[in-house]
Amino acid sequence: MASLLKISANLRSPALVGARAASSYAAAFKSALSNEPATEVTTLDSGLRVASETLPTQLATVGLYVDAGSRYEDKHNNGTANFFEHVAFKGTTKRSQSAFEQELESLGASVDATTGREETVFQARCLSKDVPKVVELLADVVQNPKLDDGDVKRAREVLLGEMEQVAAKNLRSVVFDHLHATAYQGTSLANSVWGPTANVRGIKRDDLRGYVASHFQAPRMVLAVAGDVRQTELEKLAQQHLGKVGTTFDGKAPALSPVRYTGSEVRVRDDSVPLAHVAVAVQGCGVNESDALPLSVAASLIGSWDRSHGAGVNSASKLAVASAHDKLSHNFESFNLTYRDTGLWGIYFVCDPLACEDMLFNVQNEWMRLCTMVTDGEVERAKRQLKTTLLADLEGPRGICEDIGRQVLRQGRRDPLHELERRIENVSAGDVRNVAMKYIFDRCPAVAAVGPVENLPDYMRIRSSMSWVRL
Repeated sequence: MASLLKISANLRSPALVGARAASSYAAAFKSALSNEPATEVTTLDSGLRVASETLPTQLATVGLYVDAGSRYEDKHNNGTANFFEHVAFKGTTKRSQSAFEQELESLGASVDATTGREETVFQARCLSKDVPKVVELLADVVQNPKLDDGDVKRAREVLLGEMEQVAAKNLRSVVFDHLHATAYQGTSLANSVWGPTANVRGIKRDDLRGYVASHFQAPRMVLAVAGDVRQTELEKLAQQHLGKVGTTFDGKAPALSPVRYTGSEVRVRDDSVPLAHVAVAVQGCGVNESDALPLSVAASLIGSWDRSHGAGVNSASKLAVASAHDKLSHNFESFNLTYRDTGLWGIYFVCDPLACEDMLFNVQNEWMRLCTMVTDGEVERAKRQLKTTLLADLEGPRGICEDIGRQVLRQGRRDPLHELERRIENVSAGDVRNVAMKYIFDRCPAVAAVGPVENLPDYMRIRSSMSWVRL
């Protein structure tokens, strides 16, 4: 991985603009990727998947990835997965919280948990030699949670406080929750990870136990490890510590319900907020679909920018140049959010109250350029930036473990890096124009805006700017 990171740093160098230099480094990049260790995946008789990648490092990351998240919930239990995350490390029927924490500290290890729309993750960072003990601890957490009434009550208070903080200070998270809610209204993908306040106040210990029993089953779990480990040893550890995880469901197994995208908007005008926070998106594609990479290249081409970084007027991104020169925004980021069967492709930006209209005009102008006149040079730059970003995300055992866990959970395997690189290289300017025409041109957008957004054009005007009519 060290060789990959050196090459990814070189990919950023201005000296590589020439075709000869790009070709030379492309060959070195491909050679380095092809020599990366393979990810091994084994499915046990119970349905539990064990995946690992051996790395020459003394550090390791162990993760348990579960098909459990807000998309598997309904309006009555939305927020349960996130609630369980907050009580997961409060002790088990075998270990008290203090005993659990002391064992971790004696190893010098650390644990955390995250809940998303389609998965819940329990992860630990440790020395490679301590992987067996960490696997045992994480297995205990997901199989034998204590769920004491007092712990549940304290977690509820913490959760409600965190939700207030997010609503007041993390407006990016608020906007993206609104974006999902309006884009997928009436479906489970509209659920927020946090859940509504009324649900959080009403969740009890038995609700959490029922949720764990329904979702934490072997066929819905992946044990992923990145570090100085051996696959055969991990299989034995999984069989030893996770061999008793259930394989059947009481009633019908949880499944993803169909989604329905709706072009629509939600605006929360609040003039007491100093800046406007806006997200505009169209429906994208699922993570395993062939259009996913061209859409990611398109998002990379639009790019991201932050006024505090200082750069902008000399950026290759035309939107960054406009934002810096005309002070259109404080920051923006283009995104391609992918789920198993759908996605959201768009942009999030923060701007002054009276700059919403001008910023959105420039955004949609760039989107139309993607559809009609994006150049080969722009796409080549975007592909380099995408590869650099992907490699940076895989820096160290943690990033690799997360990539393994999520890919194996979603598709049963992890794509080799050299195969991913080949697929990115095969994306042409024509491919970008084609997917842009397919997903962006003349499509109904979803819009979410919070803050002083009076200057944001009305929805029908935004919709009419999703196409160009030229004579």
